[in-house]
Amino acid sequence: MHVKTAPRRRDGSLILPSTPRDKSEYQPKTWEPAQGLCLCVVCGGVPPINVRLRKVTLLVLFWQELFSLSCKEGCHDDDGETRADLPGHASSALSGTNQLDNLIMSVEISVGPPVLTINQGNTFMVTELSGEIAANGEQGLFASDTRFLSYYAISANGDPWTRVTSSSPIYYGARIHLTNGDLITEDIPVAAGTISLTISRGVAEGVHEDLDLVNYGRNPIRFNLEIAMRSDFADLFEVKSHRFVRRGRIETQWDSDARELRTSYRNLDFNRTLVYRINSDTRPHYANGRITFPLELQPGASWHTCCDYVLAHGANLKEPTRTCLLKSEGDTRFDSLQREWLSQATALTSANEDLYRLYRQSVEDMGALRMHDHDAADDQWLPSAGVPWFVTIFGRDSLIVSLQNIIVNTGLARGALKKLGQLQAQEMDDYRDAEPGKILHELRFGELAHFHRVPHTPYYGTADATPLYLIVLHEAWKWIGDLSLLRDHRAVAIRCLEWIDRYGDLDGDGFQEYKTRSSQGYENLGWKDSGDAVVYPDGTQVRQPKALCELQGYVFDAWHRMAEVFDALGEQDRASDLRRKAAELQARFEQHFWCEDASFYAFTLDPGKKAVPTIASNCGHLLWSGIVRRDRAERVVKRFFEPDLWSGWGIRTLSSRNPAYNPLSYQRGSVWPHDNGIIAMGFKRYGFAAEAARIARDISEAASYFAGYRLPELYAGIERRPGTFPVQYLGANVPQAWAAGSIFHLVRSILGLQADASSHRLYVDAQLPKWLPEVTLHGLAVGNAKVDIRFWAESGETKWEASVREGDLLIAQRVWEPWPSLEEPR
Repeated sequence: MHVKTAPRRRDGSLILPSTPRDKSEYQPKTWEPAQGLCLCVVCGGVPPINVRLRKVTLLVLFWQELFSLSCKEGCHDDDGETRADLPGHASSALSGTNQLDNLIMSVEISVGPPVLTINQGNTFMVTELSGEIAANGEQGLFASDTRFLSYYAISANGDPWTRVTSSSPIYYGARIHLTNGDLITEDIPVAAGTISLTISRGVAEGVHEDLDLVNYGRNPIRFNLEIAMRSDFADLFEVKSHRFVRRGRIETQWDSDARELRTSYRNLDFNRTLVYRINSDTRPHYANGRITFPLELQPGASWHTCCDYVLAHGANLKEPTRTCLLKSEGDTRFDSLQREWLSQATALTSANEDLYRLYRQSVEDMGALRMHDHDAADDQWLPSAGVPWFVTIFGRDSLIVSLQNIIVNTGLARGALKKLGQLQAQEMDDYRDAEPGKILHELRFGELAHFHRVPHTPYYGTADATPLYLIVLHEAWKWIGDLSLLRDHRAVAIRCLEWIDRYGDLDGDGFQEYKTRSSQGYENLGWKDSGDAVVYPDGTQVRQPKALCELQGYVFDAWHRMAEVFDALGEQDRASDLRRKAAELQARFEQHFWCEDASFYAFTLDPGKKAVPTIASNCGHLLWSGIVRRDRAERVVKRFFEPDLWSGWGIRTLSSRNPAYNPLSYQRGSVWPHDNGIIAMGFKRYGFAAEAARIARDISEAASYFAGYRLPELYAGIERRPGTFPVQYLGANVPQAWAAGSIFHLVRSILGLQADASSHRLYVDAQLPKWLPEVTLHGLAVGNAKVDIRFWAESGETKWEASVREGDLLIAQRVWEPWPSLEEPR
């Protein structure tokens, strides 16, 4: 087999393309294998699978036994097991790489939603691949929880166009290439494929749209280009539930002089307006709900027009600041903000293409998901949770995303701490599930929230955001090193601690429970918040109140972290009291939650305080928190890799042996990337580095199948087998913040990064798996210092070297471990 040598840097790492969106870069390539590594179809320990035929290659083998192709030596995972013993891998007597040219055909597989999505801030647009918006669906142009455009169709003499191809080459822009079908005109018939129509859209505040036509025929063509559009101004909750109630009044006005279509909605003091403004040399007309351009194109002639979607929220006007996408003239404010984000974020390079592309795409998406309307300062941001359903302020999501991004940029943590602190509950409010000191779950700005038809003003129905706030405060301080951060948020933190004691523990038994008081409250208030997510081993629903296992771990972790915070603030009495409470909680937790027969911790305690021994992924969060007893950790970790939990594409949310299991459900057997990232962090904390790396490999390989290396919010827990690919959940948010951020946790779990910025120290505990022989972080910020760190494998060991760019920083080797008990030294 001919093997082409890929270009390499001086440090030996592969030089990867700088613009991964170019589809030509995804053509099958062969690469030189790293020295000493296997060039095998099955083995995941090398750039063959990860680099060779990505983005993505499905191996189509011509005989059934060839699905078992393996290397001569046999493939071994990082823990010594053969990959053939793992889901998605098999072995046979067939071996050798010389067979690959003749036996394997590469087929590109790109998994993704059958829609085009563009977003900027809290404005986003979701359309068909043809650029049109189907009626009575979930698509449209949205801003601040209102759908401004609910239907869009474009035609030639009333006939639909045919899609050639379409894509979103960048997060804020989409381009759709269409052509005509057989077209009847009053002059001559026009053959299909004669006219080209390109629709280009870019979002920045409002949306700018370009329409470009070219006549590739040899005759002049006269026809009407028609655009039909409607606005229902539906609340986002109504769009998602498909239960739209007509209220208020909609009016449409056409201004022929200004060449704009104005559609307004008013319900008492709630009003929204969409203005479709046209800039064209051709005078358009409007009738019967359609804008019509009478056109005549000579052979080879082209026609161009610009259209703006202007969104009005009362007195707030969102006019598009972006001009023609095809011309790309100048920068918008958002372009400058995004470019600055990318320049400040920690960069990653690696010989592993999957990891590199996933990391790069995630950094870009994270910057694009920032809602600049809520910036606390130039360097303090709040991300939206995901497009299309979660483009707003969330508590849990913002906090977990802040933790994920701590190695990328601490600005998200700063922004979340400030904004969520400002919105901390001050009083009891049953309708909104609010108690003093509680951190919010979700804030909405649509019509239903405006008239208090929903409690999201904000809604406080979350049991975990409050301890997570404390965890983020401590982690941000460890990476920023500024004591003023702790002083600024001390009052909020004190109220969080008071809420945990007074309201988080409903009955005084020492455990965190939840029970909604709202008539519209949620059944489940943990991260698995779908109404059917918490089940008994027989698949039946566990009712409220529920004491989820991870809530106990979060509080345990928060208490230990806040003890360190109070030590730094000189409040030793508070620190000692929190450590005592944490030790008591850990002992109590082990007594009530450990299930010896299952070698696992209970999913939750039910209303009768009985442990529910359901096998679910929540247990992995306990390892991350450090509450798990050290002598039980190995049994817990091993349980995660039994086939009922480990799908081969990641760890499932629920065991496949549970009667309630459904791999296509939201949280009863699906795979959530952020969940896997947290679990990998937990594995690393207890010394199971190879197992953490295995999760990282599964998730990064799954990402290679998704369009643009964009991980969706979740995907199906279907078992990985040869010739399969991950199946995206219907309705998943893409892009989604904590799905994108999962790679940052996965990278951190491999490299073992911990910071102590106040002491100008960075600790590493890297153990590279075979499939990741080299990785470099560029511009990692710790306090006021920035450092480049290269990690590589050599003679079975992981080595590293650091170069401090600026500031004062000591880098040293140190293992990350669980919190010590009272008897152990700190």
